[in-house]
Amino acid sequence: MKQAFSILLLLFTSYLFAQARPVETVYFEFDKFTLYNDQVQTIIDFIKYADTTKIESIQIYGYCDDRGTNDYNYELSKNRVLTVQKILTDHGFDNNKIVIIEGKGRVILQKDLMGNLSETRSKNRRVDLFIVKKNSFGKGIYNSFQESHKVGDRIYLENILFELGSSKLTEQSKKELDAIALLLQQQKTMEFEIRGHVCCTPNSYQDAIDKDTQERKLSLNRAKNVYRYLINKGINSLRMHYVGSGNKFPLGQGEAIDRRVEFLILKI
Repeated sequence: MKQAFSILLLLFTSYLFAQARPVETVYFEFDKFTLYNDQVQTIIDFIKYADTTKIESIQIYGYCDDRGTNDYNYELSKNRVLTVQKILTDHGFDNNKIVIIEGKGRVILQKDLMGNLSETRSKNRRVDLFIVKKNSFGKGIYNSFQESHKVGDRIYLENILFELGSSKLTEQSKKELDAIALLLQQQKTMEFEIRGHVCCTPNSYQDAIDKDTQERKLSLNRAKNVYRYLINKGINSLRMHYVGSGNKFPLGQGEAIDRRVEFLILKI
């Protein structure tokens, strides 16, 4: 049966790092990597109406449902991505702006997705297109703590990253947090929010499953573990709180960077 397209609108604010949702999601039939004509037309319309002068790059990710072997599904998901890439370039999209082309294979079903198996599988047979707009990182966003900050600054730290599906702090992350704790002890009036992030989660879910707790609270647990670590290092809990941001704010620099935490300065 022919699958319909789902066009997910991209929501921006002046503070967001990048897009919150795929610009386009296209769905495939079981065991197929070709598209129906109306689906092809939707991609053509995307090219027609997109303001390419404001696009820094585009990323294409392909997926399959849970049936079949890993090797077969990796190949199938890659072919789905190549199908979409060819449609884009055949209709005038600059191939140099397509920076990531990746087949991710099959999407393993979680226990909480077993209720409507057919619908879940149909949504997993897809290709997602993400756009990173030029200058989308904005002002007041840093990848390390600076000598001085202002309220509203965001700091994402490249050394505080997590294993896939895990909220446990790595040894590298602990070393980075030790240095941050020393800095925060010197800047005693600074208050901040700790935000956890995840990658690779279906767009119908706001967060991913933490493999250690089996809760769909992975981004929240990542932020909470940073919060608890800083408390153990002597940082007053009244100066900070934590939230989970799910997969809303990918940075467009790969999955590892999207498995991160960041700090939002609330008070100096």
